[in-house]
Amino acid sequence: MDKVIRWGILGTGQIARALAFALQEVAGAKLVAVASRGSAGADKFGREFGVGRCHASYQALADDPDVDVIYIATPHAMHAENTLMCLNGGKHVLCEKAFAMNRREAAEMVDLARHKQLFLMEAMWSRFLPAIGEVRRIIDSGEIGKVAQIQSDFGFTAPEVGPLHRLLNPALGGGALLDIGIYPLSLSAFFLGPVAAVQAVAEMGPTGVDLQTAFSLLHRDGGVSSCVCSIRAQSPSDMTIAGPLGHIRIHNRFFQAQTLSVETLDGNARTVEFPHIGSGYAYEVVEVMRCLRAGLIESPLMPHAETLALMGVLDTIRAQIGLAYGADQVRP
Repeated sequence: MDKVIRWGILGTGQIARALAFALQEVAGAKLVAVASRGSAGADKFGREFGVGRCHASYQALADDPDVDVIYIATPHAMHAENTLMCLNGGKHVLCEKAFAMNRREAAEMVDLARHKQLFLMEAMWSRFLPAIGEVRRIIDSGEIGKVAQIQSDFGFTAPEVGPLHRLLNPALGGGALLDIGIYPLSLSAFFLGPVAAVQAVAEMGPTGVDLQTAFSLLHRDGGVSSCVCSIRAQSPSDMTIAGPLGHIRIHNRFFQAQTLSVETLDGNARTVEFPHIGSGYAYEVVEVMRCLRAGLIESPLMPHAETLALMGVLDTIRAQIGLAYGADQVRP
């Protein structure tokens, strides 16, 4: 049996809990440590998930000698600082998306991981779902011809959150773009290839972050994508991938893909179900562990170069819509 891989989770919020449940679903994964900014949060999380070591600081987790890989589950604005700390502690890292606040931060993270020969991956969990793998297989088979366009939307409403909530607070990387716009952007690039150009418009909110953003992508190898993200509209969250011979539709919350349909010009149509394990986060855990056991420092499905390229696209979109963060100021 392969060696058990010991996980730590940095942060104790909702996404941290989702990853903790996912670790229970993967053979060979063991959650051994958790860290919060104080003992109360860490201890509560530890009791819920049976975690042996509950650290009252993030640094203590980074320094824990009995942890192999750390999942960064803090808000966007803390990703770079937390990742660099863990890498300097000799830990492999799975960092929640959006990977960083900007490309400059992302490059610092990747450079350090490469220098230390440690694994680092953006937690774009949707890429590892079975249904997404099937979409790639269908595209590669030529069944719908060379993909020419992708349309996708991701929208939800959060009417009760205040200006200090992470969704609206610029100090925490608030706004629709970094929180959920990365999903249609990342999957569009996954299916159509690198982005050559982008045009964006947005509705900005009173705190200075985007409430909803629409952006169109021109892909380097041909094809266009149309993407919308919103935190003030409950959208279907579908994705349609079309070529000259037909189209694929990922239904209802494409980022959690479980149902897809294929229709072709010759009249053939089918719907396929891909129920996934739990919430679906287990598949990225499996990929991290596969890479660690193979001695890789990046995943071929979510490589460093693509993470950096997509962070650059996000920077361009933000410049076009006037969305700036404190992290954009170059440090002396």
